[in-house]
Amino acid sequence: MRPKKQGDGGQKDLFRIRLDEMINMQHALVKLAGLIDWDRLHNTFAPYYKEHGRPGVPIQMILGLHFLKHIYGLSDEEVCARWVDNPYFQYFCGESFFQFNFPMERSSLSHFRNRIDPQELEKVLQESLHAAFKGGSLRLKDLKKVVVDTTVQEKAIAHPTAHGLFLKAIEKVGTVAKQVGIKLRQSYVRVAKNAAIKVGRYIHAKQMKRARKSLKYMKVRLGRLIRDVRRKSETLCETAQKKLQNVIKKAKKIHQQQRGDKGYLYAWHAPEVECISKGKARTPYEFGCKVSFATQLKASGGGKHYVLGAKAFHGAPYDGHTLKDALDQIETIVGKCPGRSYVDKGYRGHKLKGKGQIIISGQKRGVTPNIKREMKRRSVIEPIIGHAKNDGLLGRNYLKGQRGDQMNAILSAVGFNFRQLLAYLHETAAA
Repeated sequence: MRPKKQGDGGQKDLFRIRLDEMINMQHALVKLAGLIDWDRLHNTFAPYYKEHGRPGVPIQMILGLHFLKHIYGLSDEEVCARWVDNPYFQYFCGESFFQFNFPMERSSLSHFRNRIDPQELEKVLQESLHAAFKGGSLRLKDLKKVVVDTTVQEKAIAHPTAHGLFLKAIEKVGTVAKQVGIKLRQSYVRVAKNAAIKVGRYIHAKQMKRARKSLKYMKVRLGRLIRDVRRKSETLCETAQKKLQNVIKKAKKIHQQQRGDKGYLYAWHAPEVECISKGKARTPYEFGCKVSFATQLKASGGGKHYVLGAKAFHGAPYDGHTLKDALDQIETIVGKCPGRSYVDKGYRGHKLKGKGQIIISGQKRGVTPNIKREMKRRSVIEPIIGHAKNDGLLGRNYLKGQRGDQMNAILSAVGFNFRQLLAYLHETAAA
């Protein structure tokens, strides 16, 4: 059922004190709650609930928890635990009186993410910019010139190795086979685990011939297990066969894939993960998906920069292929395409019509003295990406699937914008 709005009529309670009477109303988080248009967000996400049934969790409550989660870089469990202890968190989420118990299940956050369309979160990013504009920290004239760059949003997976994938496939196939009632001749879990340990030790000792021998031992055992399960699954019912089908398909892919193959499976639980090389000496390869970030060229009021667009891309596209979608997103959120966009050399070879002027780092033709000065500020986006990764949740994504990649990228940008706005509100209050 569609959740009701959290209306506050100012009514008092004989046995409880109102939150606005016990907290500092000049606190930055309290001011931020007043700048956000919660009614607009309610009207945006309420249609995702059915008309009848049990009333849903209020939109301000569920979105407020997501905002706090990405502002302070917390997990679902941590933000729920801190909500019970922190009256400012409760006020931000729309409560009028202090609550001693958490009013919903933690899994409601996951259910909300599974319910909504990831594209609708762009309206949340738009609302964060609108709140910054109302607070006086963002000026419209600064949105005419932007900087666009890409980074890698790493997935929460173990570093992919061949012996690790073989061991995981053997464990998963054996577990599901036993669940559907297949009696295996041998599960190979114990011997595969010992072989995986040997592979790691041999590679560390630079004994590559022995490592390849142990790796081949694991590959042969995985192939035996797959064939054994497939033979015995023919007599099972249709439901059990469907349950085995996905597991066998993944295990067979791990068994047959070679390094460099297109669609290489790097993680059992996250098949959407891609290997992306960014040319860094400390991390030559990163495993996740590519994300495009955009910010204004010059700082707004209080010297603050805000993320104007954040979009996740799958398929490891070339940077230049992401520029059109990134500028389209900025146009959707801001309402107007930027007049001038500054990018690095990874965007060379792509000319976009009707998307303003594209200035590439190192460009010589058509560079005026003003553009030359502005080109020196292109690197302003690098610390923004760094803060989104270190202070927010962009550095390691725990949400499931490609939907989770898209949601985490946008919510990380929203968290960065709100952190900037909170800092601005704190500075203006202290001045």
